[in-house]
This record gives sequence, structure tokens and C-alpha cells, in this order.
Amino acid sequence: MSYFIVSISNGGGAPEQAYRKMQSAGACPERPYAEMFKFEVPSLTVGTLDTLMTLSDDLGKTDSIVEQTVRKIEKTTAELFDRKSSELTVGGVPAMRYIQQFAWDSAKYPNRRPLKELVAMIAGGAAGIEEELKQLTASFVDKQAALQDAKRKSGGNLMVADLNDVLDEETMRQVKVLDTEYLKTVFVAIPKGAKENFESSVYGLANDVVGYGGPDWSNDPTKLGEPIAFGNQIDRQKVVGSPVVPDSVQLVKTDDESILYAVTILKGEYEAGHYEGSEFKAGIFKDFEPEFGKACREKRFVLREFKWDPSQASKSAMAREQLQVEVDGMKSALMRWCKTHYGDAFVAWMHIKAIRVFVESVLRYGLPVDFTSVLYKVNIGKESQLTQALDKTLGSGAEIVDPDENDDEYHDFVLLKFDP
Repeated sequence: MSYFIVSISNGGGAPEQAYRKMQSAGACPERPYAEMFKFEVPSLTVGTLDTLMTLSDDLGKTDSIVEQTVRKIEKTTAELFDRKSSELTVGGVPAMRYIQQFAWDSAKYPNRRPLKELVAMIAGGAAGIEEELKQLTASFVDKQAALQDAKRKSGGNLMVADLNDVLDEETMRQVKVLDTEYLKTVFVAIPKGAKENFESSVYGLANDVVGYGGPDWSNDPTKLGEPIAFGNQIDRQKVVGSPVVPDSVQLVKTDDESILYAVTILKGEYEAGHYEGSEFKAGIFKDFEPEFGKACREKRFVLREFKWDPSQASKSAMAREQLQVEVDGMKSALMRWCKTHYGDAFVAWMHIKAIRVFVESVLRYGLPVDFTSVLYKVNIGKESQLTQALDKTLGSGAEIVDPDENDDEYHDFVLLKFDP
């Protein structure tokens, strides 16, 4: 649906004459190209000609920015709520009816304020609405993603599901789980088709991580086992291997897509310490689990972050329910926000258009302010015919504020086109 806002000079005559002239141009039985409505533009504070010319250049950008805010609210409503933007209203009435009944809101936008201030006020308000929408939408999307992730974990296979939801006490009683100073049992999930590959390679995973090298006793076996300071003179990496403890792999659970194993690994090792004078400096502890996890990923195995907690299953269910409540609440609040602020943004957009018509008309027809403007609701497929009829009836030699690429004519009226 296209709309034209058109203004022509009264030429010292009565506004009713200009109104009838524009009606006969394209909204009469002989030329049924559109419906026509009055588009009242108040007398605004003109200022200087230089100010108007500068404002004319800036208004097109401001118009686009405010329209963008309107479109983003429409898009949010359509995408998040599966609703048509036609359900959004402006002050309780459909947007199309608001356009056709447009009246300047002097309480919101005092027409005696300088035009530059009015435009800045409208643009600032639209920018604030857009920023708030951005923040609210981001919060809602994040919360929705958290809910989807929780649902995925509760209903997914062993590679993604929350293991506290899918494992029970009877299953865990069959699993030997260690968490000592030196050993830790971790859980690895694999695709069901990778069972043979996993069981044949698990004891070689991360086989370059653990340094098993030690002192060479072959030259002096008499001191074997006695405390002796080797420090950083020993190359532990001379002999390396996997942190997986032999014969520690346990099958925990299977489902249609995946298998879960428990694997006991060495927790880590300290690098060799050394003395600085008489003071001993302990070596840095090297944790083997991250390297083991990296080796698993390279094989498309998943090292699960999991600690058995029999009460966690009910906690997870309650957490999902709470997330669902929060998502529903945020969705309702965002919908209310969109309904409220859509009207504010749309009103701002139409007032920018009214200011554009005023500025272009004053620049074209001069002072004192003496023009009449109307709104055409263009009938489907009649845009080109209406443009030609206006040019023929209202004369030639003026300007289109928002021309189409193929509009080369120079019209004797101000014409602003838009699609709400």
C-alpha cells in the first residue's frame, strides 16, 4: 500500500480551492487513482533560509532512521510472536487509519519550538526506543536460548543430555568413581558407531601428555629408592604416555544413539622443583584433564563435565520450569512493549514526514507560509497513473522529495512517497 503526501501553493487563494484542485487531479470519478485525505501541517517556526536548507538535507536521513525503528518493532513482532504487524496499533487505531486521520500532536511536539529542536527531539526519542528494543530482545533471546539448551539436555542423547537426569542411583552403584589426590574418574560419551574405535584406542588417548621418565639408576643401583635430589636434571618427558589408568574403563549406559563410559585418569603431575640457594621452589602442577579432553575431541568423543548428584534431576526439572515461566513472562512483557512503543515510533515517523513536507514547501513556495497538503492513498497498480495525472493537472516544474529511480519529471508540487 503506497501513500503520496502532496502539497501545492495556495497562490493567495483559499485552501479549499487548492484542495479541490488536488482532488480533481487523481481522486475523482474521472481519475480514480487514489483516495484523498486532508493532511494538516501546522505553522512551524521557520528560522532562517540556511537553517531550512541544512534541515532539508538532514530530514531524509532522520526519516529513514525513524522508519527503521518502526520496521524493527514490526519485525520483532512477526518473528518472535508469529503475528502480523497489522495487529499493532497507533493509539488504539490501525496504522493506516492513523495516517489517514493524521493530526499534529502539539502536546508532544510543540510546534512553536525551533524546527531543529523538534527534529532532534523526534530522532532522539526514536533512537531511545530502538536501543531499548535491542536490549529487551537480546535479553529475551538469551533466556529463550537457555531454555532450549535445558530442554535439549533433558531430552538429548548421552553426548548432550544432563547426565544427572538420565542416570539413576542403581546405575551409579555399579560404577566405581574415584576422586583422590592422584586419580579421577571422568565420563566420556561417544556415538554408538564409534564403540570399537573407542575401546581399542582409549588407553592411548593423550599418549604424549604424562611424563613417566625418572632418574637413571643403572650407573649406581646402590642408591635405588633412597631420597636424593634430582630436581630439573631429570627429563620426565623422555618417556611419555597416556593418563588413562589401565583396566579402568567401565561401560555406564547406552541409548539408541550413544554410549557413556567411565574412565579413570591420573589427575596430573608436578614439574620438577629446584633449589634457589637453600630455598626449595616447588614445580608447577600440570592438570591432565584438559589435555585428555582435547584428545577426546580430536576423536569426536565427548568428555562430559559431570558430578553425580542424585538430587540434581529434580533440581534440573525445577530449573526448566522456572526458565519456562521466565521466558513466558518476558515474551508477554516484550509484546506489551512492542504494542506500546510501536505507536510512539509510528507517531514520530509521521511527524517527521509532516516536517519534511513543511520544509520543502517553504523552500519551494517561499514566505509567508501559504500552501495546502493532502494525503493520497494510492489504489493498487495506479501509482504511475496518479503521478502522471498530478503532473498534468498541477503543472510542471517542481520537485519530488522521495523520487523513484525512473521519475525524471520535474513537478510543480512537493511529493513525498512512502509505504507504511
